Amino acid sequence: MFDKLDLIIDSFWKMLIAGIEVTIPLTLISFAIAMVIATAVALVRFAHVKVLEPISRFYVWIIRGYPLIVQLFIVFYGLPHLGIVLEPFVAGVIVFSINTGAYASETMRAALESVNPGQMEAGLSVGMTYMQIMRRIVLPQALRTAFPSLANALISMTKDTSLAASITVAEMFIITQRIAARTYEHLILYIEVGFIYLMFCTIMTYLQGVGEKALSKYE
Repeated sequence: MFDKLDLIIDSFWKMLIAGIEVTIPLTLISFAIAMVIATAVALVRFAHVKVLEPISRFYVWIIRGYPLIVQLFIVFYGLPHLGIVLEPFVAGVIVFSINTGAYASETMRAALESVNPGQMEAGLSVGMTYMQIMRRIVLPQALRTAFPSLANALISMTKDTSLAASITVAEMFIITQRIAARTYEHLILYIEVGFIYLMFCTIMTYLQGVGEKALSKYE
């Protein structure tokens, strides 16, 4: 009994440290890049840019159709055959950014289309350029609309980073696997790491609520 308790306490801190040092940075960096990709793709599709729109549609189609773990394997294990060798963390950031960017771009596109077209006309009538209208009027409103869905995407990505263990990223799930392989206490350890993911997601859910409440003041 005491041996198991010691194992739980010892492993908890090892998992938590890996979560803070690797899982959370992997999530936040990937999501920040994903938001840049998503916004760019959404703007291209919203504006119907002739050359870029078919490319953006193809990007969304292919990424949404390929399983995330397959994308991880292609980038980490496949690209070295082309002479492109990436560190596990870098490969993880690239894949999670591109994957989430595709899904989030659809959220952003829908949010952009939800903004009243009359506001675009009003901006043009007072002499604003298209980019000024997008930056000052349309995008802020679209981001408020998209915020709940994007926050959910961030929470989902936090859990999805556990797949990075498959390409040897030293995040908390692979730490759990290593401890479980050594101690054979799979049930206890996997429940424990699940609890840590739950902790992270609960904090993010709380912050999502705070953000939604703050944004509601500007409606």
